[in-house]
Amino acid sequence: MSSENQLVFLPLGGVGEIGMNLGLYGMGPEDDRTWLVVDFGVSFAGPELPGVDLVLPDIRFLQEERSRIAGIVITHAHEDHYGALPYIWNLVEAPVYATPFAAGLLEAKYGVDGEQVDIPVTIVNQGERLNIGPFDVELLTMTHSIPEPCGLAIRANGQMVVHSGDWKIDPTPGVGKSMDMERLRELGEEGVDALICDSTNAVRDGVSPSEAEVQAELTRIIKEATGRVAVTTFASNVARIRAVAEAAAAAEREIVVVGRSMLRVIEVAKELGYLDGLPPFRDEEAYGHFPRDKVVMICTGSQGENRAAMARIAADNHRQIALTSGDTVIFSSRTIPGNEKAVNTVINSLVSQGLKVITDRDALVHVSGHPRRGELDQLYNLLKPRKVIPVHGEALHLACHKDFALSKGVKDVKIIKDGDMVRLAPGPLQVIDEAPVGIMVRDGDLLMLPEEAGVQERRKLSFAGTVVVSLAVSSKGELHGDIDVVLFGIPEFNRDGDPFEDLVHEAVYGAVISIPKPRRKDVDLVTEAARRAARYAVVEHWGKKPLCRALVRKV
Repeated sequence: MSSENQLVFLPLGGVGEIGMNLGLYGMGPEDDRTWLVVDFGVSFAGPELPGVDLVLPDIRFLQEERSRIAGIVITHAHEDHYGALPYIWNLVEAPVYATPFAAGLLEAKYGVDGEQVDIPVTIVNQGERLNIGPFDVELLTMTHSIPEPCGLAIRANGQMVVHSGDWKIDPTPGVGKSMDMERLRELGEEGVDALICDSTNAVRDGVSPSEAEVQAELTRIIKEATGRVAVTTFASNVARIRAVAEAAAAAEREIVVVGRSMLRVIEVAKELGYLDGLPPFRDEEAYGHFPRDKVVMICTGSQGENRAAMARIAADNHRQIALTSGDTVIFSSRTIPGNEKAVNTVINSLVSQGLKVITDRDALVHVSGHPRRGELDQLYNLLKPRKVIPVHGEALHLACHKDFALSKGVKDVKIIKDGDMVRLAPGPLQVIDEAPVGIMVRDGDLLMLPEEAGVQERRKLSFAGTVVVSLAVSSKGELHGDIDVVLFGIPEFNRDGDPFEDLVHEAVYGAVISIPKPRRKDVDLVTEAARRAARYAVVEHWGKKPLCRALVRKV
């Protein structure tokens, strides 16, 4: 066991995947490290987790080390960086440090999307420097698709690590400060020992367009529109909300806000002055009072979420809002991988109603908040890192980022995975240990491991249905009464026209009768025989393996 002071990095989420970011920096000897937690994010469930609302990181390791956690720093207020706090912060109860916007959104979530928890948050600002345990943490002013994004310069034991957070270079970000390039250059001159850096757009050459260019295009489209205009975007993108509002004003249109999360973000942004100088935002009740050519609606639902405003409008079941042929809908967003089908369903519904739909394939109505290779090049030139660990990306993104770092002359570049504990210093990058990683799921009001949520059974139900048989045996081992068969999600008849219910009934009856009477007193034996028979009958006549349950009682 090493007794030397080591600086280590341990991701519990966000490496090899996009979302659920949770990184740990540890300082001290192997048996007595103090931990700094960076971000506490969630991701969203795909079709492999039917019924699940949120996916959260498994924080068993943090729970074991909770007495050694100096604090949790939130880099910015996107769900994949801070969204787990309302649900699992109580498992560690460490102090939280966040900027005013992130703290405001977190407070707005209490009791709405999360639990009624009292999380102690220390408000910090971009550019501030503070001590958290043995860590000297400087909040670097970055630019991203949300107000107040921070990178971190983490100093400990004579080393400096830069944790980039999510970022891009945008000299005209719309709201908030531009990236502090001069401060990054100064850090590079001081000496950056390691860079832990966003890889999301490392596959793309060039430089990302600016929010100002998006605003110009939105203004043009809205001015040229003849009917109503609806814009859907990420609720957290305050710069985009401001751009839409300014475009509406330039076209002499009123701006109407639809969607709870959009309203929540706007209230916090207003309190912090990010929406100063704009005409008033109208609520959805005012929508019908404006002429068609005098209104712009901004709403939630850019990812096709079936309960969000845009999906309900597309299905014509929103109680206040309707669109008609000749109106324009702008998707000022990108489709997150996995949401393509839901988004296309909404778009097709809108188009079939005669609406004009504009996406980022048609016009510059969205830009990413992550750096392309041209921006990575600028950052590397400023920081001149000696070691690099690519994070925030899937395998392809991480590999492309590694190749880029090597092309910039960085000799020590390491691709890791969630759970790898990497020694940053002293010495070269090296995986020295592993921590348990995985996921927890938020399922309704419950938080649990996936296997406890019955997710595997739900998947089986969606593919091959279920069979339930119920019967009773007497104390003498005789069948008592009828065998009941209930089928869910299974065809009514087989290819010969025989009812599946009858086929299962006959199979179960035959299996039970074939058991000698004395052995039928064994309820477990009869239960398993009935279950196997029911399952085999369906497999034989359908070719699929349903979920089967047998209920046997002794009378």
